[in-house]
Amino acid sequence: MKRLPSDVVCRGRSVHTGRAALLAIAALVALGSAKSPAQDLTPADRTRIYGELERDSAEIERFAGVLKKVALLAKETVVHIEADKDVSSSGRHVEEAGSGVLVEIGGRNCVVTNRHVIRGASAERIKIRLADGRELRPDKVWTDEDTDLAVLAVEGKNIVAARLGDSDRLDIGDMVLAVGSPFGLSHSVTFGIISARNRRNLALGDSGLKYQDFLQTDASINPGNSGGPLLNLRGEVVGINTAIATESGKNEGIGFAIPSNMVAPVVRQLVENGRVQRAFLGVNLDSRFGVAAASRLGLKRPFGALVKDVISRSPADAGKILAGDVIVRFNEKKVDDDTHLVNLVALTPVGSEVPVVVYREKKE
Repeated sequence: MKRLPSDVVCRGRSVHTGRAALLAIAALVALGSAKSPAQDLTPADRTRIYGELERDSAEIERFAGVLKKVALLAKETVVHIEADKDVSSSGRHVEEAGSGVLVEIGGRNCVVTNRHVIRGASAERIKIRLADGRELRPDKVWTDEDTDLAVLAVEGKNIVAARLGDSDRLDIGDMVLAVGSPFGLSHSVTFGIISARNRRNLALGDSGLKYQDFLQTDASINPGNSGGPLLNLRGEVVGINTAIATESGKNEGIGFAIPSNMVAPVVRQLVENGRVQRAFLGVNLDSRFGVAAASRLGLKRPFGALVKDVISRSPADAGKILAGDVIVRFNEKKVDDDTHLVNLVALTPVGSEVPVVVYREKKE
């Protein structure tokens, strides 16, 4: 499996969709039908074409206005982070730059970023620069290695928090923006789409990620954008940009973001409890569950998680789940595979009672 470096930002790209795209094409067709070469255009022709372009571009400019509003809202909520890290027992230090986004958690102002951005740096060696130029130091730092998330508590006046959105509402093709500090250029805004959802089992450098459910974006990716937000067209944070897939070390147009619905419960627990407590179901799963095994069980295709065995006196045991069952739905969500089930269980509050649907003896 290809190992992937760990800096990310979303790529700017001119994208026209729907009616705006049709109008843009119509403008080109209008130009193509005009007299050629250009010097043969009459003054009346030129006046007519300018008028057509003014009407056609108005639609595109209305769409661009949405992007401007999102960027305007994001500016106050995105921060630049610099961390002075210890990298060896000899006391050698390195500076690492990244990005973060301000959120409010339990009435407390916090910066959410990637753990790898500040890993190895104590709180007094972390600088947070706001859009207005103020520099803050975190009062408290919490991290979660398993998701590569970190939360930095900050104090200050007139701090503006971003809104967290619902990443489950995203579809492939939805337009998104990213804001961050590529190469130290703070508050750089880029534009792309959601290329895929639910990317798992990625070997991401040495980050030690255990829980993965990435959004994939066709965004432009450069050093310094790790920890910055991925935003929907409502101006809501739908992801934290985390990693890239690259062979050159440069932008390849494949970026990954932690979805906001994974970010929210993790950062809330970090602030409220100081650590993340994850639920336990009590099953061992067959990671080799594929087409042949699914066919033997009567399934047309492999989906869900095949239970190899159930741990005695576990929640699964109490719920009468059996070895050989295929867990196809957990807490009202369809289960894609074993890794997906692990994520769903881990993000469920401990002590919750949840419905589970299993496929057994050729029926659910």
